[in-house]
Amino acid sequence: MKIADAIGAEIEAKPELTELPSLGDVMRDHGVSRGVALRAFNVLRQNGAAEPVPGGRWRVIRAGECLDRRPLSEQISDLIVRREYAVGEPFLSTSALADLFGVSRPTVTKALDKLEAAGLLSEARQGKQRTVLALPGQEERAER
Repeated sequence: MKIADAIGAEIEAKPELTELPSLGDVMRDHGVSRGVALRAFNVLRQNGAAEPVPGGRWRVIRAGECLDRRPLSEQISDLIVRREYAVGEPFLSTSALADLFGVSRPTVTKALDKLEAAGLLSEARQGKQRTVLALPGQEERAER
C-alpha cells in the first residue's frame, strides 16, 4: 500500500504524467520485488487511478477523464459518419489517422484492414489514396 500511495501522490503532483513508471523502475526505486510492484499497480487500478495497456505499460486515469476504449476500427467507422464522408470520397491517410488518434501507423493499418474486409474502405495501394466504398450501417456501396 505504501508504494501505491507513493505512486498515487506522484500522479497527483504531476498533471502531465500520462503513464506509470515501468515495473523495473518501481522495483529499483522502492527496492521491492516484481510481485509487490504489480500489487501496487493493481491497487491503483482498483482505485481507478490507472489501467493496463498493451505492451506491459500502465496508463494514468485522471478524474473526469473519458477515454474511448472501443476498438480503433469502430472509432474510425464513427469518424466516417461524423465527418459525413460520401461513397467514393477519398479517405484520410494512415499517417493522418495515427496523428488524430494518437496511435502508431501499424495500429491504424490493422484497423483499416478490418474496415477494408468489411467493405467500407477501398484496398490500400502504394501511391493510391483509400476511398470510402460504403457508409457504416448502410447498404449503399460504390463500384470497386
